[in-house]
Amino acid sequence: MRSETPAGPAHDSAPGDGLVRAGAILFLVGAVATLVTVAPLFLGTDPFPTVAYLVSMLMGVGFLVAGAGVLRSIAAGRRRARAVQAATGRSR
Repeated sequence: MRSETPAGPAHDSAPGDGLVRAGAILFLVGAVATLVTVAPLFLGTDPFPTVAYLVSMLMGVGFLVAGAGVLRSIAAGRRRARAVQAATGRSR
């Protein structure tokens, strides 16, 4: 018996998916760097150099990149909906 899911490409990615993935990776790198730079405060050791603090800024950059990917996906979905609506002759 066949599955009721329509057959399609296995790796079908929408516009903006790459930005969301890249943003998630940047966010995770920044989050780990933030945890590493805060650890000396609790452990009583010497603080890390300024570069470690700059790497922790990737957390915000990743958030912005992922947000741009979401907005790009929304825009592509709206364009697709308008195209379908125009093709059907605006039946509403």
